Amino acid sequence: MMSAAPSKNLPQFVATDRNAHAQGPAAGAAPPQPRALRMERVEAALGTLFGIIFLALSVIVTIETISRKVFNFSLQGADELGGYALAVGSTLAFSLALIGRTHIRVDVFHDFFPKRMQSWLNALSILSLSAFGLFIGWTAIQVLIDTTTYGSTAPTPWATPLIYPQTAWLISLGAFAAISTVYGLRALRMLLCGDEARLLREFSPKSVKEEVKEELDDLAKRQQEASS
Repeated sequence: MMSAAPSKNLPQFVATDRNAHAQGPAAGAAPPQPRALRMERVEAALGTLFGIIFLALSVIVTIETISRKVFNFSLQGADELGGYALAVGSTLAFSLALIGRTHIRVDVFHDFFPKRMQSWLNALSILSLSAFGLFIGWTAIQVLIDTTTYGSTAPTPWATPLIYPQTAWLISLGAFAAISTVYGLRALRMLLCGDEARLLREFSPKSVKEEVKEELDDLAKRQQEASS
């Protein structure tokens, strides 16, 4: 059984960081905000759905491979299902990357700009992403309307009515459009209210220190769960 105590091989600040978490609000650490907790639940739900989709796909591919090699029989749909999984999974990943602030940004000069310019650039980036999310959501609606009008089916042996996979695709795109719009409006409100500190904190590119802290927090959580 693993111990929750800090490993001797880890830097000293790991133990310091854990002690700060253990002391809680009394040590000056602010408790998680309700909004942050809600977004964590959304992120966990989307991540779970993402995992279920590709776990199910891996099972289907395994069955397809064994049936072909051993029984000379094919389901004739693994490739088709793989395309649907990729379409839905990638759009779910849009939302996961947005919530986790893991979208790639070219930030070579970002930290060299004045704080005010950084806040404007961060607001512009999230507002641009919101506009893009709404655009692709609207485009997906038009695609689904055309599919419904013409009764389109997949050019595969299954001839799947495309309205079903495209509806799942639209729902996942709609989630990304909704989340990005909420984030965009939040950033715009902070910008108009002059709350530059919070805007920088929530919408700046993720720093190396933040990534290291997340990894250390995750390590401490795993060790605590293993020891309980």
